[in-house]
Amino acid sequence: MKLIIGLGNPGSEYFNTRHNFGFLALNYFQDSTPGFSAWQSNDKFQALISEGQIDNEKVFLAKPQTFMNNSGQAVKLLTDFYKLTPADIIILHDDLDLSIGELKVSHNASAGGHKGAASIIQILGTQDFTRIRLGIKPKTFSFSSLFKGRLGGIFKTPAEKFVLRQFSNSEKPLVQQATQKTKDAILSFLKDGLTATQNKFN
Repeated sequence: MKLIIGLGNPGSEYFNTRHNFGFLALNYFQDSTPGFSAWQSNDKFQALISEGQIDNEKVFLAKPQTFMNNSGQAVKLLTDFYKLTPADIIILHDDLDLSIGELKVSHNASAGGHKGAASIIQILGTQDFTRIRLGIKPKTFSFSSLFKGRLGGIFKTPAEKFVLRQFSNSEKPLVQQATQKTKDAILSFLKDGLTATQNKFN
């Protein structure tokens, strides 16, 4: 059994924002992969759940309905109930270090400043799981001052506010390409494993 989790914030005001890229990518995977059930709210797991099967393996898709900073709560509930190991988990989330259209398959990596990933690592007590990091950085601006809590370049926007902005119309084709590539990376992971997937997509 595998558990694929997209990270984001619940609520219509956050729909299609950069911080919800994990939700967007998982929605695309669920919608474009035959055999997955419709999303169902599950209070026990504090998440929206969809179930399916790929190559005879049961696959659960989950979108935590806590806010991003508490994403680990839903992940812990799901892993405990289904007795999953970290090797069974794939997390999809946005990443400010990568440009829009880019993705990176990471394993056993630190949170890198992402509060959703940090919550999962803290509550599970390990970082030994796989993450697909989806770029949200505009291609045309510098982020040299990000470590001071601000986006560089012309905007001078605090990072925590920038991630809640929607993608621009010019960025949407790259977002779509990234969601398609994420689906391919997930299927590669399920079929060929971590190393082959990293070699192919990183």
